[in-house]
Amino acid sequence: MFRKILIANRGEIALRVIRAARELGVRTVAVYSDVDKESLHVRLADEAVCIGPASPEQSYLNIPAILTAAEITDAEAIHPGYGFLAENAQFAEACATSGIVFIGPSPEAIRLGGDKAKARQLMRKRGIPVVPGSDGPVQDAEAARKVARKVGYPVMLKASLGGGGKGMKIVAHEAELTEAFYKAQREALTAFGSGELYVERYIPKVRHVEVQILADQKGTVVHLGERECSIQRRHQKLIEEAPSPFVSEKLRRRLGELAVKAAKAIGYHNAGTVEFIISPEGHAYFVEFNTRVQVEHPVTEMVTGVDIVKEQLRVSAGLPLELQEKVHRPQGAAIECRINAEDPIRFVPSPGRIEQFCPPGGPGIRVDTAAYAGWVVPPHYDSLVAKLIAHGRDRQEALARMRRALEEFIVEGIKTTIPFHRRVLAHRGFLEGDFDTGFVETLNAEH
Repeated sequence: MFRKILIANRGEIALRVIRAARELGVRTVAVYSDVDKESLHVRLADEAVCIGPASPEQSYLNIPAILTAAEITDAEAIHPGYGFLAENAQFAEACATSGIVFIGPSPEAIRLGGDKAKARQLMRKRGIPVVPGSDGPVQDAEAARKVARKVGYPVMLKASLGGGGKGMKIVAHEAELTEAFYKAQREALTAFGSGELYVERYIPKVRHVEVQILADQKGTVVHLGERECSIQRRHQKLIEEAPSPFVSEKLRRRLGELAVKAAKAIGYHNAGTVEFIISPEGHAYFVEFNTRVQVEHPVTEMVTGVDIVKEQLRVSAGLPLELQEKVHRPQGAAIECRINAEDPIRFVPSPGRIEQFCPPGGPGIRVDTAAYAGWVVPPHYDSLVAKLIAHGRDRQEALARMRRALEEFIVEGIKTTIPFHRRVLAHRGFLEGDFDTGFVETLNAEH
């Protein structure tokens, strides 16, 4: 096992890695921008190094500064968390060149996972179902039109290197395609540095379901079941749960088999997530491969008893996975609500000083956060303040515990999305498991 690692991230995920490392007897180095000087991850790490000003480009995305921090503190490995440099193949390569272990997959796997068009091509060749569409990127609007005529409207234009809904357009009719293509292309170029697009048939009322996988460097690949991620706004997840209330035992086995097959297809090791959409008829289609630990990993941990971050550290140190057969079947149910510093109606950021912060507790409740009373939520980064997770013997108990916890959670000084989560957990459709990726739009229309 490593003696010391550096965490190239901030907030709750940096704190999460520090805790896992400490339990394994591994010392930690935090990095921080000047506005994060008073952050909890800085206080709780064994060492801390300032890497630049508030701007992410000058701090958390500054590869030379991060590598220098690792070198001067003698860190043997770097955990990237999620976001920032977590899926940056160039960073993984730079770590290797500097003689530092990147706690994640290989640069090749990161590149393939980040290129949705290429990943889709590979999965299709390996017999993993994908949504009907183009075989790779399309060169121009005319090529996209030919694919759309073949698969049938409506279609979705997607950025090959995309994420978070950027560079993505739904086209209902052929007359709309050219304008939508160039809009999506410009958006993708601005966001990702590449305007490359591919085409898929648009399937309405789908479920977004993902499967957590773990793979070591010895060739062992296992899955830890699925997570339901359909409660999202503009392709940003808001609530996740495990297991999915929609997925049958037969489909669960099928998704697990497909996820393991996908991981083996790219020679993957470390933690990763294979994302699928499920049609109303129950057909599963591969969407993408996320090559990092997910924000929502705690719900899987709660129902399996596996510490996913510890397994990441073990795998990267060259050790085999330490998993028991029993973890493959979920025990009970878990739900996660992302508590963001945002207006709960308009979803606009609400940075500022937290005057009071009293997280909930009690049976089955877990709060992953780096927030505290007096801490200032900076406007420069993601608005996530806390992840509230509830676990129960079944979905009904997990829901009851989540409702209780949301009522107990006190955050004053800033606006948060707690009222939004209360509305979701009071909605009949959500309580009955009858929802899809369009749920939030429907909820807002009813409000």
